[in-house]
Amino acid sequence: MHAQATMETPRVPDGTSSRDRAVAPAHRRPSARVLIAVFLACWLVPLAAYAIQATWLLPPLILLGTASLLRSGRSLLDRLVLALALLAGLTCAAGLVFTVWPWGLHPVPVTGLTLTALALAAVLSQRAPRLPRPRWSDLVSVAAAALAAGYLATPYLRADGFGQRLNLAMIGEDNARHPALFDEIGRLGGYLFVDPDASREHIFSGLIHYPQGWHVVTALLDGFQSPGELPSGPALMNHYLFWSLATFAMLVLTLIWAAHHIAGPLHPLRRLVLTVAVTALVLGTELPRLLVAGYPSETFGLSLAAFVVALVARPLHRLREQLLLIGALLIGIGFSYYLFLLPTGAMVLCWLFADRRRLRARPGTVAIIGGPTAVLAPLIAVIGVLFAGQSEALAAPGGAPLGEIYNTVVGLGALVLAAILANANRGESTWRRYLGVLSVAVLFSATMAGVNLIKGSPPAYYFGKSAHLLILVLIVGTAALARLLPVPAPRADAEPRRRPITAALPTVAIAVLVTIAVVIGTGLFSWTGGYFHRSASNATWTKAWVHRDRTAITRSAAVTAAAARAYPAIAGTVTLVVDGNGEQSYRESVFLSAIQGTTAQTEPGIYFSVFEEPVRTAEVLRRTPRPLRLIVAGPAAQQAVDGVLAADPSLREGLTVVPLKPAKAR
Repeated sequence: MHAQATMETPRVPDGTSSRDRAVAPAHRRPSARVLIAVFLACWLVPLAAYAIQATWLLPPLILLGTASLLRSGRSLLDRLVLALALLAGLTCAAGLVFTVWPWGLHPVPVTGLTLTALALAAVLSQRAPRLPRPRWSDLVSVAAAALAAGYLATPYLRADGFGQRLNLAMIGEDNARHPALFDEIGRLGGYLFVDPDASREHIFSGLIHYPQGWHVVTALLDGFQSPGELPSGPALMNHYLFWSLATFAMLVLTLIWAAHHIAGPLHPLRRLVLTVAVTALVLGTELPRLLVAGYPSETFGLSLAAFVVALVARPLHRLREQLLLIGALLIGIGFSYYLFLLPTGAMVLCWLFADRRRLRARPGTVAIIGGPTAVLAPLIAVIGVLFAGQSEALAAPGGAPLGEIYNTVVGLGALVLAAILANANRGESTWRRYLGVLSVAVLFSATMAGVNLIKGSPPAYYFGKSAHLLILVLIVGTAALARLLPVPAPRADAEPRRRPITAALPTVAIAVLVTIAVVIGTGLFSWTGGYFHRSASNATWTKAWVHRDRTAITRSAAVTAAAARAYPAIAGTVTLVVDGNGEQSYRESVFLSAIQGTTAQTEPGIYFSVFEEPVRTAEVLRRTPRPLRLIVAGPAAQQAVDGVLAADPSLREGLTVVPLKPAKAR
């Protein structure tokens, strides 16, 4: 009996979408009394949870309730992941309502409204809540995502005190700006761009029109943990880091699910190898840099984009759910990281054209979902371009070296394309659609590179972002490789009986060898950098991050932690740090103001492009309104301050200079 490379076993329980419609049992329309009781429970349940301090149970309840009303997907994980995608996108849109109503992000009215909407949807669709039974493959996928995120969390978990955690966070400057947005959105109860004049009193003006979908979602979820108790100081940074890690776990889980969805029904052996391969590729490529450098909005946007890739390449059989999910995902991408709205929107247009006959049968559904999507999805991009001039940032310089990106795209792209062109995959419409998705991603990256070249610079910052989307599409495409793995052939009745273990040994051995090759090739073992290693070292982003010496605290982190501990914020007083180096002074003040929630007050004394000392100190003293408290971090800084004040004694008015006592960050 020979192992077959392309034929599936006759009965495979997995797969996320089926052409076979399950016959649902007939349900009688509930009576008026039952409906009244259900709608009352929608509000009494969150009130009771709030009364007993158990509001943290409400988000899982909403997720399960949403999943129970979906009918796409065969496994419990399919339903939960699709519900997560739907809720993520719709929450970004609902944030507009939360911003203008009087309750902000309070968990009771938010949950009451959500449960009421779910109950109304159940009544109108005549669907009773129903969930599939969990399967072992569900647990494997969730465990892989949890292990990947847990592995990347080890530097923070091993950190001894806030000083070491802050030192890790200060690797990326954006780890100061995102906590500021997360904090103020939680305090103000919604999007900052809705009332920009009022928001300028609370946060750095450059962040008011930044896409805030991720911040609204996480601030909302954070409020369920302890309603009314907003984190501040070191606790704020800890909460932010937790949600950043959770978002990366969501990205890993989404990519695993997307690869499984595109692959279709898979033998469990192939499914297991694909899960390991996707997880290893996420950790081996540049994607962990999103966590290290502080790009949670991009991580969230990529997660939603992965759903779009999967649903365009292999649409759900239920057209209404497909349209609803696509609309919610585009809105979520537009609100969280609208750079990806153009390519994902183009992917969706390709799907609309390919399935135009199906869509003609549902003109009302298309109009009801398509109208709000067309208005809301580009809303943040339009506001950012018109009111904040954000289109100029497309040619921004900087970013990581591009060598590893090119290696990933060329190497992984060649493997995926070869697998798609194999006989086992070539004739399937799913892979033709996937090639269309891949073409859009390639064209988008080429366009971003062209923008930089036209501006006279090599491909830089936002080209790297577009390359992340391309890498994501290629990782999902590894499903084509998994379909080529041999699996144990079904036993024919005429064949002599053999022990199942003996018959499966050859195919299992091949699967093990492929898995080992993937793990080694992606550099997860400490003795190899793998194919995707960083240009500057023989290590991947994951290895460099996980094995980082957490005790080697930089001066900037030590000064910032000591300043936050010694000098809490004073209402009405601007607090800034002056160090011997202008760039150090800048970073220390940026992170201190984020920790203390004073980014609006410190803006005049931080954001200007002079870093040479003592010129920067002089500009700080001239630009910053009084009263001003200046934390002097060393003798060189004190000398610079004294020199500026001696040259212009009028700058002493409203100024308090305090020394920072030498202290080791903890």
